[in-house]
Amino acid sequence: MDAVVAVYSDWGIGARGTQPLVIPADRKRFRELTTGHAVIVGRKTLEDFPGGRPLKNRNNIVITRQDITVEGAEVAHSVEEALAAAEKYDRCFVIGGASVFSEYFPHLARIFITKIDAVPHSDAFFPNLEALEDWQCTQQEAWQEHEGVRYCFCVYEKRSDQMGQHT
Repeated sequence: MDAVVAVYSDWGIGARGTQPLVIPADRKRFRELTTGHAVIVGRKTLEDFPGGRPLKNRNNIVITRQDITVEGAEVAHSVEEALAAAEKYDRCFVIGGASVFSEYFPHLARIFITKIDAVPHSDAFFPNLEALEDWQCTQQEAWQEHEGVRYCFCVYEKRSDQMGQHT
């Protein structure tokens, strides 16, 4: 299973349920990676999407403790239920928020990261993959700039000797 996330220099990912700094190229990459695939998203993150609706052209699996239905999405009430739902699809991405990333982190094999060279206030953070021995950066594109903010796209993969230990 993969994840997609934009992180700031301090590995922050957002504040008050939204991204304080958005890079259009990051949004484009997100769409390109996830379109046509399944995504696992938390209910609170879903509420931050346009109109609070599931993402188009994706199989949305919404994880929540609440007894709700979400039009255009499958609702799961546990990690195990969401993982079982994800198995129906060729590819599935965990897309947030912070608590969902944390719950699914042991199941991830690859993480597509947009590093944003800024430190806006964040109250939610992603694990610092640079500090974790079982993760390695396998691809990093050149730094680019948008309105004075540098960013780059990276791919981190769980080291092959660590695969299977957490899944």
